[in-house]
Amino acid sequence: MTAQELRTIRTQIPARLDRLPWSRFHWRIVIGLGTVWILDGLEVTIVGSIAARMTEPGSGISMNAADVGTAAAIYVAGACFGALLFGQLTDRFGRKKLFILTLALYIVATVATAFAFAPWYFFLMRFLTGMGIGGEYSAINSAIDELIPARNRGQVDIAINGSYWLGAALGGLVSVVLLSSLLPMALGWRLAFALGGVVGLGILLVRRNVPESPRWLFIHGREDEAERIVDEIEAEVQREVARPLPSPGAAITVRQRKAIPFREIARVAIQRYPRRAVLGLALFVGQAFLYNAVTFDLGTLLNTFFGVGSETVPYFITVFALGNFLGPLLLGRLFDTVGRIPMISGTYFLSSALIIVTAILLLTHSLTAVSFMVLILLTFFVASAGASSAYLTVSEVFPMETRALAIALFFAIGTAVGGITGPALFGHFVESGQTGLLATGFFIGAAIMIVGGVAELLLGVRAEQQSLENIARPLTAEEAETEPQQHAAFVQAEREAGLSAGDRQRLREHDDRVRQRKSRIQERDRTGLRRFRPGPGSSFYSPGMVGTSSTASRWSATSDEVLDDEIEDVVRALQEQGPADRDELEERVQGRSWGPGRLRTALKEALEEGRAEELPPGRYAPRRSSGSSGERDTSADR
Repeated sequence: MTAQELRTIRTQIPARLDRLPWSRFHWRIVIGLGTVWILDGLEVTIVGSIAARMTEPGSGISMNAADVGTAAAIYVAGACFGALLFGQLTDRFGRKKLFILTLALYIVATVATAFAFAPWYFFLMRFLTGMGIGGEYSAINSAIDELIPARNRGQVDIAINGSYWLGAALGGLVSVVLLSSLLPMALGWRLAFALGGVVGLGILLVRRNVPESPRWLFIHGREDEAERIVDEIEAEVQREVARPLPSPGAAITVRQRKAIPFREIARVAIQRYPRRAVLGLALFVGQAFLYNAVTFDLGTLLNTFFGVGSETVPYFITVFALGNFLGPLLLGRLFDTVGRIPMISGTYFLSSALIIVTAILLLTHSLTAVSFMVLILLTFFVASAGASSAYLTVSEVFPMETRALAIALFFAIGTAVGGITGPALFGHFVESGQTGLLATGFFIGAAIMIVGGVAELLLGVRAEQQSLENIARPLTAEEAETEPQQHAAFVQAEREAGLSAGDRQRLREHDDRVRQRKSRIQERDRTGLRRFRPGPGSSFYSPGMVGTSSTASRWSATSDEVLDDEIEDVVRALQEQGPADRDELEERVQGRSWGPGRLRTALKEALEEGRAEELPPGRYAPRRSSGSSGERDTSADR
């Protein structure tokens, strides 16, 4: 398509993707894209476990302890460089090309490492391996977020990022075998690198069937291809669920562009979203410092302060890794139901508190190896979910055109600042053998995590269950909608087109009801203790962020659209099946699947709007005076 063929289009593709029920297609996305984090965990843990073997005589490569440390730093540097390089290319050339390229680079480089014969060759291959992994972070997170439905995005993204620790656990177990006497000394460590390539090749075969992001396609002038992909996805999901798909939400208007200059992307991140940039840095630096400090130094820490033998360390690391994996897996759903702000800030604060307790007990010499590991497991069970949420946050709070680069930028800065200073500082504290210095390191880590939690409280974005386009309007969409009033009138006319006079009246009554609800909740938020809550509130959100306006509390996990649907479900259930108590009503509308507190919120708003009434003791019924206005008409809901 030439520049002359690029045009302004109106599309429902984002809404069509977000309304899809969970299906085998989404599992393919998780397996094809998400499993790469297992590779990263496998890679880092195995290398950490076999490093000592590579320094021994007869290993087949002449390396010393300093060379091993240099190789680790070079791997991190490669990851930072790869993230920045491939992040730009991902936004420019598409998600699929880059997540195939970066995985292929990883496979080639890690297999080539198995044939290392000299330190310089080993360093070069570690740098290239790091580049591949760093590029994966930007290409994969952006693709996942754009293909997973909004209501599941938080849980899936956090669980996928947490799967790093599943790879770490496997790496710990595999290293036990590779370092055993069953294999020649010069062979075991080489097989470790070859193993990563074999696993990567299997993932590559699955990944070939993952489509390009339709969101990226329609912005870059390939809307026909995007429509075809979404049609195929919908047809597959329709066959699987055997029921009609929900109606999609509103369309968006975008002006297509082949490429967006880097300077414009940087300007958007820094000038338009400075608070989000500060938030991303605080979250990334906090988790990178604490995690890299403890992960890289856990073995030597256990050996130095608790007398754990080197042959036993892999077992401790395996248990540590499993705890880190279970955190995101079990807590991830709460980021979509309880909400981003309370969960992210809560995990950062709680992990900080546990680290402080650990430091105090270290100072009083009250810990054994087992009790220390129990505290560490509890701390990082919580912290792992918080660390994964850092990746989730920066991948969803910036416009689509900047998403991959934003992930790359914050990953690179966070890793460079926290990921390098943390291990270096803790390494010196551990080497000193002084418990007081080690406790000081934990206090520093806790303080940095507290900064991240405070940043989330003050600057966090209520992104749960929101379309990506509502959280941060695409730059091309904002260009196409330079006249908000004209655009609003256009959208209203489009919504009313083809409706009967009665349907148009019900649509307008519905809109009036939503506006009144918004005003009522905003007034509540300005009174009582609510007015002292931290956070920028609605005034800091852009006009394009329809779903994140303050129709519900900034702390609420329910968007305008979702809340409205849930109120309608409550009213309809009462009208069709008669009075009920809260438990009966929850069963009728399947309210447990809505998330904590959401049925209560919907019922409260239905009572406030006079569409339901309370019958003592504790039963609810439809309001007789509500008449036909309470009847749900799906044609008038949008």
